Amino acid sequence: MKLSARFPKILACCAALAVSSAASEARDLSPAETCIAVNDGLSLGAPLPHTAEALKAHRPLRIVAIGSSSTVGLWMVRKEKTYPGVMYRELLRLDPAMQIEIVNSGRNGDTIPGNIARFQRDVFAHRPDLVIWQIGGNDFTWGEGIESLGHRIAEGVAMLRAQDADVILMDQQYTPVILATHYAKMQAAIASVAREQQVAYLPRFDMLHKTVEAGVSIVSLSAFDGLHMSGDAYDCTGRVLARAIMAAVR
Repeated sequence: MKLSARFPKILACCAALAVSSAASEARDLSPAETCIAVNDGLSLGAPLPHTAEALKAHRPLRIVAIGSSSTVGLWMVRKEKTYPGVMYRELLRLDPAMQIEIVNSGRNGDTIPGNIARFQRDVFAHRPDLVIWQIGGNDFTWGEGIESLGHRIAEGVAMLRAQDADVILMDQQYTPVILATHYAKMQAAIASVAREQQVAYLPRFDMLHKTVEAGVSIVSLSAFDGLHMSGDAYDCTGRVLARAIMAAVR
């Protein structure tokens, strides 16, 4: 047999071995570590100029995380286990000289209009360099079209940017209860605003979905209620976000 005829078979064999090896390695990792591995190099899709300026000037970086229960860190006993808490620890690991102030302005059960109504007291009052706005988990029952949802999100983003703050939009979690809803409508609205307003975007839904595709059970990424994230999912979200922030400013 000629080498040219055998070459495709050799390539196919090598590819199969590589996939098998990757799957084996994934099985050896914890759910959080697998999540981090499959999302290595994730980009926020937009620069963070105010964040970069604060770090360059060696002044405290002020971050406000606003949203609902995913920001509060529902079912996490210690604040260090919430995604803002994990993010804080990971940022310091990446740059021990960094000065960081993080305010967790999450509220269980909150919605996009509820978040916006709290901006003045729970966001602007802290004069942040960076705002991470986690949205979507409690808004898919509105029955509104994408245009209406997008308008509300765009309104909120414009208000945040008017305060000279960088913005990162974070979408929904990938859990059984969310999957049973019309989640795609909310996903499309958030992604559309991020693209049109040219703000940073953490695609949490896709991030966790990729982890499940890598062999991690969705149960391992979900709390007992099937709606909120597990400790592993909070851990991955905080660490991946911290790494993406540092990549954006460098």
